[in-house]
Amino acid sequence: MALTSKGNRRVLKKAQPHLSTGRFYFALLIVVLVFGSLVARAAYIQVVEPERLIFEGDRRSLRADTTTVQRGSIMDRNGRELAVSVPVQTVWADPQRVHEGHGLDNRERWLALAEVFRTDADSLMAKVADPNRRFVYLERKVTPGVAEFVRQLGIPGVYLKTESRRFYPAGEIAAHVVGFTDIDGLGIEGLEAIYNQVLTGVPGERLYRKDAAGRVVEEISVTAAQQPQQLTLSIDQRLQALAYAEVKKAVRYHQATSGSAVILDITTGEVLAMVNSPSYNPNNRADAQPHRLRNRAITDAYEPGSTVKPLAVIAALEHGVIKPNQVIDTSPGWLRIGGRRVSDPKNRGPLTITEILETSSNVGTAKIALQTGIDNMLDTYAAVGFGNDTGVAMLGESFGVLQGRQRWSDFEVATLSYGYGLTVTTLQLAQMYAIIGNGGVRYPLTIQRREGTPVGEQVISKETADTVLAMLESVVANGSGERARVRGYRVAGKTGTTRKAVAGGYGDEYVTLFAGVAPVSNPRLAVVVTINEPSGDEYYGSQVSAPVFAEIVGDALRMLNITPDHLQDTQLKAAGWVDVPEFLRARSN
Repeated sequence: MALTSKGNRRVLKKAQPHLSTGRFYFALLIVVLVFGSLVARAAYIQVVEPERLIFEGDRRSLRADTTTVQRGSIMDRNGRELAVSVPVQTVWADPQRVHEGHGLDNRERWLALAEVFRTDADSLMAKVADPNRRFVYLERKVTPGVAEFVRQLGIPGVYLKTESRRFYPAGEIAAHVVGFTDIDGLGIEGLEAIYNQVLTGVPGERLYRKDAAGRVVEEISVTAAQQPQQLTLSIDQRLQALAYAEVKKAVRYHQATSGSAVILDITTGEVLAMVNSPSYNPNNRADAQPHRLRNRAITDAYEPGSTVKPLAVIAALEHGVIKPNQVIDTSPGWLRIGGRRVSDPKNRGPLTITEILETSSNVGTAKIALQTGIDNMLDTYAAVGFGNDTGVAMLGESFGVLQGRQRWSDFEVATLSYGYGLTVTTLQLAQMYAIIGNGGVRYPLTIQRREGTPVGEQVISKETADTVLAMLESVVANGSGERARVRGYRVAGKTGTTRKAVAGGYGDEYVTLFAGVAPVSNPRLAVVVTINEPSGDEYYGSQVSAPVFAEIVGDALRMLNITPDHLQDTQLKAAGWVDVPEFLRARSN
C-alpha cells in the first residue's frame, strides 16, 4: 500500500507539468488576444478613424476668440449718418446652469423678466425647461435700461452678451432709399440689401490651445478682421427732408393714395433726393404694412400724360419735321383719327409750338406726332431712357413700358405723343428732364456720390434741347405751369394729368405730375413730383403737383446757395435803403 501510494505520488508529480503548460498557453493566448485587440483598436482609431479622437481632443483644449466687426455706416453726400450700427445687449440663458443653480425656484424674478420683455412668464420659463440645452435666446437687442434690470435680477444661468443693432437717424425720411436689416444684421431692403456684402465685413479670429489648468500652451492662428466699407450716397439729407415734408403734406392735404418726388443733379446725374409718402419708420417696423415699404419713385410706373409732350416736339425738331417758330392750326379744337376723337378743352385756333406746350394742346401735339412718324417718336423716347433702367441700380426698379410692336394705328401714335400708351417711373421722367436741362447729354444716374463729371452721351442735339427748354420756361411763365413759379429764379417745366387705366378703359382716378428744371440760365436741378389719386375738386397737375414742385425747388435752390437768375420779380433791399415814393405815401397817410 505504501509502494502504491508512493507510485501514485510519482505519477501525480509527473502529470503536474502538463497541466501548468496548458494553463500557461491558455493565459498567454488570452493576453495576446487582449493586447491584440487593444493594438487593433488603437490602430483603428489612429489610422482608420482618427477624426473623432482629434475632435475630442480639440474639444477639450482648443479655444477660439472672435473679434466682432460693426456693420459699415451709410452716409449722405455731406457725411451725415443715414444708417449706423450701435452696440446693444442681448439676453440669453444656459438652461443647464439655470437648473444647477435652481434658477427656476424663484418665479417672481421670471415674472419681472417677462414683464420687461412684454411676454408671458410661462413661455419664457419654457425656453429653459430642458436641462440638456446649453444656449437659448431670451430677448435680442434690448435697451440699456432693460439690460441693467436683467443684470440686477441675478437669475442663475441668465447672461448678457454684446451684439450690434442698426439705427437709422433719418427715420422715415430716407427709409425707402436706405432700407433696413433683419435681427441678425443682414440687409433685406433697399441699399442695405444691395450692398450687404460691402457693409458686412468679416470678423477676426484667434485660435489657441489650453491645457487642463487653463493655461495657453499654443497659439495656432490669428486671422485679422476685414473691416466693412462705408457707403456714401449722393443723397443730400437736407433736400431729402425738404422734399419728404412737402410730399407728405400734399398727400395729406389732397387725401391722395401716395406721392413721390425725385431731385437730380443735372450736371452729374446724381440722385440728390428720392422720397415717397406713405413711408415707415425703419427703427420700429412693428406696424409697417407692405404698401408702405415700396419705393414708389422707382417701382410704380404711370402713364406720364402731358409731361412727355416736349418729347414729341423734340422728335419733330430733331428730324426736321417742324421749325421752332412754326404755327399749327388746332381748329376746331378737336381731331378725328380712325373713328376716335382727340380734343382740347376749347378751340384755340392757330398756335405756335411754344403755345401748344403752354396750353398743353392735345390736338397740336397729335398733329406734330403724326407728321413725325412712330419710328422717330419711339427712337426719341428710347433715347431719353424710357423702357430701360436708369443706371441707378436700386432694388425693385421698374423699366416701365415702351412697346416696340410693328403696327401702330394713327390714333395710338397721337395718344403716345401726349403720354398715353406707355408707362414711366418718377425717376425715369426726372432723367428725361435732366437730359433736356443738360443740353441733350444723358448721364447714367447714380445713388452713390460721384466724384467729377461722368462721361455722357449726346442723345439730343444741344440746339434742340435748348430750344425746348426755352419753350418749357414759357409754359411756367405764361402757361399751364404758372403755379410752379419760383420767386427769384427762372423755371422750366410741364404739367401732367392722366386718368388711371382700369379693365375696359379708364376710371375716375387720376395721377397728377409736374416735371421741371431750374434755374434755366444754368440748369442745376431736375425735379419731378407725382401725386397719385388725389381726392376732392383739385386733380390736375397744375393744381396739385405744381405748387409742391415750386416749394421744393425754391427751398432747394436757396439751400444749395444757387444764385438767383430772375431778379425782376423780387425787390431786394439793402440795409438802410428807403423806398422814397413808398415812404412819402406812408407819411401822407
